[in-house]
Amino acid sequence: MNNLVITIDDQQKQQLKAQYAHYQLPSKNPYVEAFFKVDGVSITLYQSGKLMFQGEKASFLAQKWGYQEKQPPHQPIQSQQIPIIGTDEVGNGSYFGGLAVVASFVTPDDHAFLKSLDVDDSKRLTDQKICQIAPVLKEKITHQALLLTPKKYNEVIEKGYNAVSVKVALHNQAIFLLLQKGVQPQEIVIDAFTSSKNYSRYLAQESNHFPNPITLEEKAEGKYLAVAVSSIIARAMFLENLAQLGQEIGHNLPSGAGKQSDHIARDILAQYGMAGLEQTAKLHFANTQKAQALLSRRK
Repeated sequence: MNNLVITIDDQQKQQLKAQYAHYQLPSKNPYVEAFFKVDGVSITLYQSGKLMFQGEKASFLAQKWGYQEKQPPHQPIQSQQIPIIGTDEVGNGSYFGGLAVVASFVTPDDHAFLKSLDVDDSKRLTDQKICQIAPVLKEKITHQALLLTPKKYNEVIEKGYNAVSVKVALHNQAIFLLLQKGVQPQEIVIDAFTSSKNYSRYLAQESNHFPNPITLEEKAEGKYLAVAVSSIIARAMFLENLAQLGQEIGHNLPSGAGKQSDHIARDILAQYGMAGLEQTAKLHFANTQKAQALLSRRK
């Protein structure tokens, strides 16, 4: 279990208490000012100003309050000296927001430009940086972007797709449409989200096919510039869609599928009914049932 300790000031204390008010639990320790349980992480605020995080996601939450994780030495993406199509998706693990899938065509001539934008280090990029460079990538790199809104996502799930088969369909369609633009890759790499056997099984149900072989590779974003480009563009699309949906519904929609999503979903249910969630969320997630339970307890 991760155990991280940082020190925060009085202003941060108040911010912490306000942000995690829904997650506060009692503590018998006289030196503890507040105790919270957030997404499986125990957060203990001591009167001294020490803040302790315990749990598998301790590092993730601690970074929001000033903790800086020691980074391993940077290992740049391998140079791929052939033209490649790479695909990636964003939004699959988030209750709110759509599912963005992007296929990008990158040649060796693009490498210097991409590395000047730190694309070879995309996992370290903040969302702010991603939203800054994504428009440049969209302008300079031949790509195909697809966004399945929550409403459309729920419709295809109702028709018999599942969380994996819908991604197969989107990756395949993005590659198919990109090839239609006339690009000629020597390799096509998909950031693996299922086994090759599963991919082929679901692919057989799709109508659009192409002769080029594909490779499903885990953590491909850190190995292929083409996949890294797709990841950045897809992340920017997802964030833009999430913000737009939030504006339309009048709520700040969080990314992910934690307890915060449950509470926001409960409030949307109370205000708009199930129609509100159909427009903003992936209904087959367990968050839907949790939000309904929270709402019933409120009544």
